[in-house]
Amino acid sequence: MHKPLVIGILNGDDIGLEIVPAAVEVIRAAAEHTGLHIDWRALPIGRTALETHGSTFPDGTMEALSEMDGFILGPIGHQAYPKVPGAINPHPILRKRLNLFANIRPTRSYPGLGALYENIDLVIVRENNEGFQPDRNVVAGSGEFRPTEDVTISVRVITRIGSSRVARAAFEIAQQRPRKRLTIVHKNTVFKLGCGMFVEECLRIAKEFPDVTVDEVIVDTMAMRLVRDPQTFDVIVTTNMFGDILTDEAAGLVGGLGMAPGLCIGEGSLAMAQATHGSAPDIAGKGIANPFAMIESARMMIEWLGHNRKIDEAIRAAALIEAALTTALASPSSRTPDIRGTGDTADMTRGIVRAIQTIP
Repeated sequence: MHKPLVIGILNGDDIGLEIVPAAVEVIRAAAEHTGLHIDWRALPIGRTALETHGSTFPDGTMEALSEMDGFILGPIGHQAYPKVPGAINPHPILRKRLNLFANIRPTRSYPGLGALYENIDLVIVRENNEGFQPDRNVVAGSGEFRPTEDVTISVRVITRIGSSRVARAAFEIAQQRPRKRLTIVHKNTVFKLGCGMFVEECLRIAKEFPDVTVDEVIVDTMAMRLVRDPQTFDVIVTTNMFGDILTDEAAGLVGGLGMAPGLCIGEGSLAMAQATHGSAPDIAGKGIANPFAMIESARMMIEWLGHNRKIDEAIRAAALIEAALTTALASPSSRTPDIRGTGDTADMTRGIVRAIQTIP
């Protein structure tokens, strides 16, 4: 019998209080079906943690996470936090301290959900800890500053190590997929040094993966091509901000942000399941939030841990959830309204669990 996976549960804010429990329920059902042992650990984070612990990221949460195999992080509504010392955005802290430099964001079209095209099946691998994002691209201070009242300067940081390690993660994913194709997205026509270095490192890593076909697309052309011919893409690797924008565009092709899962990984053996979307306070508490992105993010985490730890039960559980998602999404009664469904969050969760329990 394998050692139990230690998985953290961090609900986050707003709809996170609804969709994270849904993801846990689905993983529990699949784990029971396959004999996967999981030790679940609930940890405080976000607005509720501020109210109960005086901080949105309490002392002890980071230490506990560093001892786990993985964790599910619900959406964080940090923009609505009060302006008090304990109200901080945990996102950049988690990614930097845990060295979660690769953000894996798949996009897939399912029949009947309102996807603009059929047969979309691509993965965007986004660098997570550098780029223009000022909350994570320097060790101290900020990568964005205002020297005078009329001038603001934003610094983009690109390093060889950051570029090469996210490129390697992307090539490893491409190598495992049937098409074995990787597209490097950049803007080295303008950012000759920054994007130039990123492309150099991607092409250097490409030499280690001769069975993967590689091409390059300028980011503005990529934005257009995602709308025109998304089916032609397999795995895409790009820098932080470009990836952040393109993944939202890709989500719009297949039904919206409710269909946009994500997995953050790094050089270590820890994985973070985090959906791409925000905390959606406008629909929180109404029971209509789409849990797909959170469930699929958690499924990706279980699959990654299964391969990383060589736990067959985890790999089977992930495959079971994948099949159950396809089954449940085929029925409008097991879909939320944003993807042409007649059900709610609970209906969708029940539909997926029911499919898990009925699949041989």
